[in-house]
Amino acid sequence: MDIRTGNGFDVHALGAGDHVILNGIKIPHNKSMIGHSDADVAMHAITDALFGAVAQGDIGRWFPPSDPQWKGASSDIFLRKAVETVRDLGFQISNVDCTIICEMPKITPHAPAMRENIAGILNIDLDRVSIKATTSEKLGFTGRNEGIATLATATVIKQ
Repeated sequence: MDIRTGNGFDVHALGAGDHVILNGIKIPHNKSMIGHSDADVAMHAITDALFGAVAQGDIGRWFPPSDPQWKGASSDIFLRKAVETVRDLGFQISNVDCTIICEMPKITPHAPAMRENIAGILNIDLDRVSIKATTSEKLGFTGRNEGIATLATATVIKQ
């Protein structure tokens, strides 16, 4: 049996604004993510984890930030491409685990909606998607609310 695991990590700075988008869910906040696309740091990490699991590089290889067509793009475009690539290579997605690292906004109230959104895009059962949050105990850039970081792991199985 061919079982593979990939990991993803992404960071985006916070700047002026009134919301963040995490795993496709708009969350009210006193700042917004800064990035070339919609800066969905969580969805970017999951995308990288999926590409990594099938040895297809990272999100920047497929969607370079230097390419103007991706300016302001919704990150579900990137995740859907990763899902398509995994399936085209003969794999099925077994599960995804995503940890969002930030002091604010609070993630737990939004985690169920994030799980549903990601499960829908990945076309897998809800119990195969984990969305968690942690803080950095007010240390570093996440602790100072200057940015949000995300770690993700994806497991795929050859069909």
